[in-house]
Amino acid sequence: MLRRGLHLLGGSERAKRLATGTSVTRAVSRRFVPGERIDSVVAAAEAVNQQGLTATMNYLGEAVRTGALARAAAGTYLELLDRIRTDGLDANISVKPTQLGQEIDEQLLLENLETILERSRPGSIFVRIDMESSRYTKGTLAAFETLWSRGHRNVGVVLQSALRRTEGDVGRMIELGARVRLCKGAYAEPTSVAFDSTREIRRSFFRSMKRLLREGSYPAIATHDEGLIQSARKLVQREGIRRDAFEFQLLYGVRRDLQEALVADGYRVRVYIPFGEMWYPYLMRRLAERPENFFFLVGNVLRESPLGVLWPGGNSSPPSNHGGRG
Repeated sequence: MLRRGLHLLGGSERAKRLATGTSVTRAVSRRFVPGERIDSVVAAAEAVNQQGLTATMNYLGEAVRTGALARAAAGTYLELLDRIRTDGLDANISVKPTQLGQEIDEQLLLENLETILERSRPGSIFVRIDMESSRYTKGTLAAFETLWSRGHRNVGVVLQSALRRTEGDVGRMIELGARVRLCKGAYAEPTSVAFDSTREIRRSFFRSMKRLLREGSYPAIATHDEGLIQSARKLVQREGIRRDAFEFQLLYGVRRDLQEALVADGYRVRVYIPFGEMWYPYLMRRLAERPENFFFLVGNVLRESPLGVLWPGGNSSPPSNHGGRG
């Protein structure tokens, strides 16, 4: 119920206006989104690099309605690629198709993606095409395969274990030799295309993860689910899979203790760092997929209000459960 309610709030313009106009909410959002400008995401990437982590940076925004806005988003990514080089960051980028014109024109999307890929080639900065809701899955994979057929190899995709089609898509990406980021998925989906229970989503993730670790090309295991992470570690150890043959990916501001522990154990870890003015819907999805994120937000709001004393000991947040769907 909480998850569904937060998804609804994420799509509510009224709730968005209220939240984005509140300084407390904007301040709390900085745990998950370091800022609205390129300088802020670059600073965050530098900080995670200093901790032995790599980064992937995403400019927030989806479903643009004009070609001018789609090209402007592409321009932001070109600037970001230049900053990765000039600042010497150990980082790559993740882009959203609907931000680059997918809903406007397929050719516009391909043009923007190719412009970004051409700029990324010096130094071979990797570009990940993010996956959005299921209504875009087919088109996103088609655009990726078009780019792949044109010889672009510094590009990969994201697949969501919540979708029923994903295991077939995993097989296709393995056949191509393409790099896949596997995640659970953060969008509310109809049961006709997606599993509707956490157990089914985890089982789907586990099956796809096993195949990607065994047969895939440098897969990214993107989850905060400690059970699934432990399963990956056991499989790697049992089958002699090199620790540099894949990476774990976690979200900026989420389970920083887990990020540090994995690095200490010799695993590669990449942190997904978003930035931009469109932080509100992103924040709502993060809160929806992990209840402890919601309670973190509530705790910070209470701390800034006279009701803050309701938390025992004056803590900034209630005790958190370190599980979660990731």
